[in-house]
This record gives sequence, structure tokens and C-alpha cells, in this order.
Amino acid sequence: MSKSKMDPEIIKKAEKWLKGQFDEETKARVRYMIENEPTELVECFYKDLEFGTGGLRGIMGTGSNRMNKYTVGMATQGLSNYLKEMFPEVKPIRVAIAYDSRNNSDHFAKIAAEVFSANGFEVFLFDSLRPTPELSFTIRHLKCQSGVVITASHNPKEYNGYKAYWDDGAQMINPHDVNVIEEVKKIEAIDEVNFAGDDGKIHIIGEDIDRLYLQEIKKQSLSPDIIKKHKDLVIVYTPLHGTGYKLIPEALEMYGFTNVHTVEEQGITDGDFPTVKSPNPEETAAMEMALKKGKQLKADLIMATDPDADRVGIAVKNSKGDFVLLNGNQTAALLIYYMLGKWESNEKLSGKEYIVKTIVTSEILADIARDFKVEYFDVLTGFKFIADKIREYEGKMKYIVGGEESYGYMIGDFVRDKDAVSACAMLAETTAWAVEKGKTLYEVLIEIYLRYGFYKERLLSVVRKGKAGEAKIKQMMEDFRDHPPVEINGSKVIIVKDYLKQIEKDLVNNIEKHIDLPKSNVLQFFTEDGTKISMRPSGTEPKIKFYFSVKEKLDDPEEYEKINEKLEERIDQVIEDLGI
Repeated sequence: MSKSKMDPEIIKKAEKWLKGQFDEETKARVRYMIENEPTELVECFYKDLEFGTGGLRGIMGTGSNRMNKYTVGMATQGLSNYLKEMFPEVKPIRVAIAYDSRNNSDHFAKIAAEVFSANGFEVFLFDSLRPTPELSFTIRHLKCQSGVVITASHNPKEYNGYKAYWDDGAQMINPHDVNVIEEVKKIEAIDEVNFAGDDGKIHIIGEDIDRLYLQEIKKQSLSPDIIKKHKDLVIVYTPLHGTGYKLIPEALEMYGFTNVHTVEEQGITDGDFPTVKSPNPEETAAMEMALKKGKQLKADLIMATDPDADRVGIAVKNSKGDFVLLNGNQTAALLIYYMLGKWESNEKLSGKEYIVKTIVTSEILADIARDFKVEYFDVLTGFKFIADKIREYEGKMKYIVGGEESYGYMIGDFVRDKDAVSACAMLAETTAWAVEKGKTLYEVLIEIYLRYGFYKERLLSVVRKGKAGEAKIKQMMEDFRDHPPVEINGSKVIIVKDYLKQIEKDLVNNIEKHIDLPKSNVLQFFTEDGTKISMRPSGTEPKIKFYFSVKEKLDDPEEYEKINEKLEERIDQVIEDLGI
């Protein structure tokens, strides 16, 4: 692309960065892109980073569409302006800040602290990296009005991000997230951002909060007696160079487990994530070192967490003694099956308890909840919506556990975001419970399938980067919305759910009804044979996600592999029929 063919508005936007309080290094980079890298200039300035399901997230670099000192500063100033508007009687407003192991995370956290303090806020800044869920806990414990964690979760090393939280410890939802963006958009010049921090208002916090957070996690334990009997279970854990190294081994020790082995090479905090291509526990490659160690030690459970320790992936031994990775739906099913069973046997169920799952998560969780006569709720993708459901029913019903297919789980409501620290502890406890029954977690999973049906899920992400990619993703959604399939893999589509239009269509009875959830660009198709297909553009990454779920009856554990293969083939055919 030549400079002459560029959108003049993009050039105008970039030229604003040549004026005002931008540092000389930034100005030089902008000038170079204008003259020599027009395509890169478009990618860096064609839009502003926006809050999606995971907050502000992007590639680090120069420009309004990149994570840098100035986009962090403007986001923090916009958030500060909004907090002053929303809490006019609170003097001073209090905020907490945490950050993960990514490159520049500590720098961005300090920038945010300076801007908040310059606006007269009391700031509680962690002394070093901490898990994201601990930030949620801290906001609630210190009675803050807001909080920020600097992280890009499981994204590649080029990324960083900025998650903003409300006073209940949950990530912001509508209208707050939208309103903060509007406040940021009002900032026309970087000179409007107050970077002149007040060190007297920045308070460093650390181990005192750790202790309180871990104590709350310990309270969630349901089977301390079983753990005592099986305390020497072999557990292998890797933090994938992230924040999990700080508290997860300690949480497991606090639960009573004495045979925990951390992958030492990945216990080193490093934002370049040198031992993995991507620090994502959803990917087999990220767990290779843990799997190797697990085989050597004959582990009972292998766990990996992402850089900010809010997601966890696990591997368990199958019937042949080989380690297999479980997906997020399977792990959620194990956790919920165990927890509801223990609540029942411990006589804690009163009929006023509930779990929460997201709409793209497996329906087996709803089956389990119904079986134990526990209410369940479906919410949009993102734990902020699970937290919103807890807020809605606070004082009326008791939340037990929530989960989503993307490896996030929340045990109890003392935090309001997905929490891999407490999830790792509870998964270890679930393993001990299985051993007490004479089973592996894999065998318990098959037990679940025998009881509720064999659900098989798969996620397919179609990546389309940049401005052109964004347009392609938009077109794909429009095509499926305007021309939904009539039949998929030989099975009629009987229900179509459009969460953007908030309409559910029953095609068999020709009935439409309103979907009582916030608008979201999500489509779902349900077929006669129990197939469920969901699609949505990611809120934080340049991709469109397709979620496939198929179901078959399982009557005999010996038929597991055969049915599994049949379901895999069914998903393959569904993908082919949709032309993805």
C-alpha cells in the first residue's frame, strides 16, 4: 500500500501522535511508519483498542491500536473520569492493580498507578506479579471501587492487555465498559492524561493479601478427610512461565497434598515464554514438558495454567495408561459432578443452590445440575456475566461453581472471575476422591458419560488478522445470519438462536421468543440429532470461533473408543457441511 492510497483519516490520527507529550522515540516511530510502512501504519492506527469480553488487549507497539504507555494512560484516564462520575461521594476512590509475567506488564502497571494517583485515587499496587483472580479478591477485600490487571491471558508473547474491574471484583459489563470507552474517546490529546503520579497515594501490597486469599481457597475444600488418606498423590504442575508459580503450589500444600512437582524450567517467569510457542494450556504443545515429567513420575494428575493463572488445562491417564488432555468442557463436568455430589452427600443442598455456565459450554453441565436438583443458568461468554448472575441472586440463592469451555472455572464466590488457583486445588481434591472410589479421573469421566450421554465437543478458530480480516469475519457472520443452514450432516436444524437480535426461532413449531440476555454477536444452530453449533467473533483476538457439540448414548465403557471415533467423524462432517 502506498501513502497516497491510505485513508486520510488514519494519517490524520497518526499525525496527532507527532504533537503533544508523546516521547521522541514514539514520534520517530510514527514518522517512519508514515513515510516507509503505510501498511503497518494502518494496522497501528485504523482503530482504538476497545474493551471486549477480556478488556483491552492488543499487540505491543506504537499507535492507537497497540498496547503502549499512551493507550494504557488514556484508558486509565478515561476510567478515572468515569469513576469520579459514578462515585462522587467517595473520597478518595480506591483502586487495586496487579500484573502478570508478560513483557512490560510491570511498566504498564506503574503507568496505571501513576495516572490513578494523579487523579487523587488511593492505589493498592502489588509488589510483584500476581494471579488475576487475586486482583478480583483484593478489590472486594479492600473495598475498592475498581481495579486493573495488566495481562493478555494466554495470548502469544507479542500481546499485552488491560482488564478493568468494578467494585464487586468482576470485570466490567455494559453499561460500564461501554461508558469507559466513551470517556477514553473524549480524550482528544495525550496532554489530557495526567501522568504526574503521587507516590504518597500508591500503597504497595503483597504477602498479607496472599494469606487471606489462600485462606478463602482453603475454605472451599469438601473432602479434607479423603485428602489425608491420599495426600501423596503424584501431581505435576507447570505455570508456563506465569504467575501461577507464586501461589498454586502453596494452595496445593495448604489443601494437604505433599507430592507436588513443578516443571522447574517453566517456573521461571519470562515474558518471552521461551519453552513454548504459546503459553496456552489449551494446546498440547504447551504441556509437552509437563507431560514428559508426568510420565517419568507416573503422575496421577498433570496441570498447567496460563500466564495470569485464571485458566487451567489438565491431563489424566486413560484406560491404557497413556496421558490424554481433557478439554474445558470435560474438566468442568468432572468438577461440577464431584462438587454437587459432595454437596449432596454432605447434606449441604437445600434446593436454593445453582451453577452457571456460558451458552457455548457443553449441555452436559445442565444435565448434571438437573440430576442433582440444582438450578443452572446460561450466560454470555465471559466470566463477567457469571459474576453478574451472582450479583443478581446474592442473598436469594447460593452459588456453588461456574465454568466455561475455555478452561475457566470459579469455585465459590469469594472472587468474581475465573480462578485457576482454586480450580487447581479442587481438581487435585477431585482426583483424590476418584482414587478413594478406586478410579482415575478418566474413569470418572466415562462414568459421567454413561449417566448423562457422551457429549463430544470441538473448538475451531478461524484467524483473520488486521483490518481486512475483521471485514471477512463480519461477512462470515452476516452470511450465516442471513442464510442459516436448513440441514446439517443429514439432520434438520430445529432451533436457531440469534443473540444479536435476541430471537430464538423454533423452526418445528414456527414459534419465536425473546432471548433474555444482553445483545451479543453470537449465532447457534440446534439439530434433531442433538448437535449444537455456536459461532461468535472473539472479543479479544482476530478470529471467529466455532463451537461444535455432538451427542451419542454410551451404554458400555468398552464402547467408549468406538463412540468417540463416531462422534469425531460427525463433527468433521458438520464442519464440511458448513463450508468452514
